[in-house]
Amino acid sequence: MSKQGRPDNARRTRLEAVRVQQGRSERRRTAITVSASVVVAAALVGGSVWAVSRSGAGSSTQGKVALSGLQTYTGLARDHVAGGVAYPQTPPVGGPHAPAWQNCGVYATPVPAENAVHSLEHGAIWITYRPTLPAAQLASIREAIAGQHRTLVSPYPGLPSPVVATAWGVRLRLDSASDPRLTAFLTTYGSGSQAPEPGGRCTGGVGTPTG
Repeated sequence: MSKQGRPDNARRTRLEAVRVQQGRSERRRTAITVSASVVVAAALVGGSVWAVSRSGAGSSTQGKVALSGLQTYTGLARDHVAGGVAYPQTPPVGGPHAPAWQNCGVYATPVPAENAVHSLEHGAIWITYRPTLPAAQLASIREAIAGQHRTLVSPYPGLPSPVVATAWGVRLRLDSASDPRLTAFLTTYGSGSQAPEPGGRCTGGVGTPTG
């Protein structure tokens, strides 16, 4: 090889080395960029999943009210009897009852417990209140049952609390008609599914409600 060709070969060798080095650097930068993009994307997806999870957790409990203080009773008799019954609860939550049920609606005076229990057997909800309950509280009860056609409301002397919500086998004592548990009780037991005869008649029995 001539002396003139030697520098050309050396120059080409150096250029080739530079190109190889540049290629390596470019590939390294590309790999770093891709890795960084993957990390950012994962963080964004993870953040979105966390946000959805948190949002779902909040909405899953929104509007729900725990029925704390709920009392339940089992093994209740269902016999039809004539005359009065000495019920162990005030008001009764089930047991022997009159052959005729109490028509659902709002009453201004007490109704026979034996007829009301028959209504409970049909899946109705019985809301009782002390005769001294303020008018504003009674208005709250009326507001709570608006649109519900299987509720019985009546005063009841000697109640253990100002208001008591009762369905067959369950009872909830309330200090106020504005307690959100009243609405929760109506929502939970409005179908009467826990009663022996859910969907039974709540009209055509005895009594004339005022509302």
